[in-house]
Amino acid sequence: MTNKITLLPGDGIGPEVISAAVKVANFIAEKFNISFDYQEKLIGGCSYEKFGVPLTEDTLQSCYDSDAVLLGAVGGYQWENLEHHLKPEAALLKLRKSLGLFTNIRPAKVYSAFINSSSLKPKVLAGTDFVVFRELTGGIYFGEPRGYNDKRGWNTMEYSYEEIERIVVKAFETARKRRKSVTSVDKANVLEVSQFWRKVVAEVAKNYSDVELKHMYVDNAAMQIVREPSQFDVIVTGNLFGDIISDIAGMITGSLGMLPSASLGNRYALYEPVHGSAPDIAGKGIANPIAAIASAAMMFDHSFGMTKAAEIIEAGIEKTLSEGYRTKDIAGEDDKIVSTERMTEIILENIETVFNEQALGVFTL
Repeated sequence: MTNKITLLPGDGIGPEVISAAVKVANFIAEKFNISFDYQEKLIGGCSYEKFGVPLTEDTLQSCYDSDAVLLGAVGGYQWENLEHHLKPEAALLKLRKSLGLFTNIRPAKVYSAFINSSSLKPKVLAGTDFVVFRELTGGIYFGEPRGYNDKRGWNTMEYSYEEIERIVVKAFETARKRRKSVTSVDKANVLEVSQFWRKVVAEVAKNYSDVELKHMYVDNAAMQIVREPSQFDVIVTGNLFGDIISDIAGMITGSLGMLPSASLGNRYALYEPVHGSAPDIAGKGIANPIAAIASAAMMFDHSFGMTKAAEIIEAGIEKTLSEGYRTKDIAGEDDKIVSTERMTEIILENIETVFNEQALGVFTL
């Protein structure tokens, strides 16, 4: 079986971490007897430099024709002063909208070997394992009218019933497979759009009597994630609040450089590390490939239905961290600091060990 994947390495460290993810994907493909047909395209600043736009129709068509899209990162200092529609980040907004990627999924699980790397105490982090469902194609980032002049600036925050319902359904379906708890995050005490959000969530919840529903204001949710993160199972929220909440969740687990994400729609799927393009370290061979590799694991799970392959990749990452290997960004005093390439090699070695142990019935996931 051959699966088509569009690779969008992008800017900064994007090409380095995507290269690592592809090596892992190819290893898994060989072990599970599947194959990939890769198409690599430009996006972001590098696309602007060559074509004058951050996302071309050719790149977009390649994504339409693929079973999954694997993206590195976009952005850089040299493009910060461009007009809004020409900035590298505009490519992501257009890509998400064009592919109908209305659900962004960011897991917030603490690797046991990494529990001392968070700014929170280990006893606070113990048992933390939740996932944030962020609505991705609506809300204030896409609402019209928007703009500013010399006297004022304005944006529009709005949601339709369908936009809320479809992501909330995905959150409840996932909760059913986990610990059966959904926390909906809003600002219903101030915003009418949040009052509508809460109304729709409550109506969807009627179809999931086996799942507990809790409503929480976004400011309280931010505080609770830091105070007692283990209380959460599935969090569902809008685009703006999800942008903030998911980054808070990322930092409590130790580093944004460690976290993967999946952006899903009814047909298309895009996978990308949460970290940015980090132009200051690009090309130095010190970028952390773990988030991109973990994003590939999510791709195997969500796009290809290969949950076991995803678990093997995650176990390989966990084993590597437990052995004390770190890239510079996450290293402590006693850790073994390695390059991007070497970290990828070690993870591959440990993935193979896990795969072989499982084949022998030694390793249980």
